[in-house]
Amino acid sequence: MEEKEEIFKIRCYGKSELAMMYFPNLERKTAVGKLKRWIDRCGPLSEELNGIKEPTKTIRFDFTPKEVGLIVRYLGEP
Repeated sequence: MEEKEEIFKIRCYGKSELAMMYFPNLERKTAVGKLKRWIDRCGPLSEELNGIKEPTKTIRFDFTPKEVGLIVRYLGEP
């Protein structure tokens, strides 16, 4: 039987949800840390993400569709 490949959708994702898509074999916390390091090491991506962040004093646990689009543009689809 042929497996149907899922198409990645640009939408709002929880940080851990997206990280687990990139690193499915890691524990959730480790995957989130690794995705953060990948983002931090990609200067242009990091700069663009910092440019669209809204000033807030709370910790965000998700990526907006715009942020996901940038991550996919620079890192590729998970």
